Amino acid sequence: MALVKLEQSYPDYRNDSSGIDDLNINNFDVYTGTNEKVGSVKDILVDEQTGKFRYFIVDTGIWIFGKKVLLPVGLADVHYTEKRIYAKGLTREQVENLPNFDDLETLDYDYEEQVRGVYRPAVATPAKTQPAAYDRNTYKHEQEPSLYNINEQDGQTLKLYEERLIASKQRRKTGEVAIGKHVETETASVAVPVEKERVVIERTSPTNATPTRPGEATFREGEVARMDIYEETPDIRKEAVVREEVRVKKVVEQETVQAQESVRREELDIDTQGHPIAEK
Repeated sequence: MALVKLEQSYPDYRNDSSGIDDLNINNFDVYTGTNEKVGSVKDILVDEQTGKFRYFIVDTGIWIFGKKVLLPVGLADVHYTEKRIYAKGLTREQVENLPNFDDLETLDYDYEEQVRGVYRPAVATPAKTQPAAYDRNTYKHEQEPSLYNINEQDGQTLKLYEERLIASKQRRKTGEVAIGKHVETETASVAVPVEKERVVIERTSPTNATPTRPGEATFREGEVARMDIYEETPDIRKEAVVREEVRVKKVVEQETVQAQESVRREELDIDTQGHPIAEK
């Protein structure tokens, strides 16, 4: 269960094109969960037998000057696009309590226990605060997945976006119709037949005059015959009547409007060499 630096396990990993580009994380900045910079990654320690990652070697730089510490990979959230590693639950007090990692030191079981002893309280759960009974001969890193397992959810996520056309309607005023009325004056003519009475006096001379008996003829002075004369006069007046009714209403006409616009969509480009990639 010896741990060695990545370069010892994969001497050419920086130039490797076999799909292990994720190993090239040297000089990635390390931050705490509160976005406080801890330092930067200087190397990775891997299990010599299994090749699994175990620790990041972090140079704390000016945060805790001149100190290198080990960060279990299970506590690291790697963001490749940002070239950052976020250490889950890491505090300044923990770093101060961690033993200093020196290239000349022997990385043995006792040294790892010092490192694990600092991190265990931060990852402890009510059900399990430490692995089952073990010793230097029986301990396995797999016994503490919270420290050494890399959660698949912590992997890099690539979001593919596409644009869509969203159709909506807006009601806006396009015009106005005002309907009113005004008065026009014109001269109208009407024909009314009227009657007028006239007196016609006819005077005749009898051709066969018969003498009047004596005493029948009475001569009277001042005798008058009267007759009333009438005529019609037109009586013209005005009255208002409803000539026409106008009703105003609105109707709705529907039509379909076609619109075209260029939309973009992101597609996944996979460029790999050496090892096939199975899409899931």
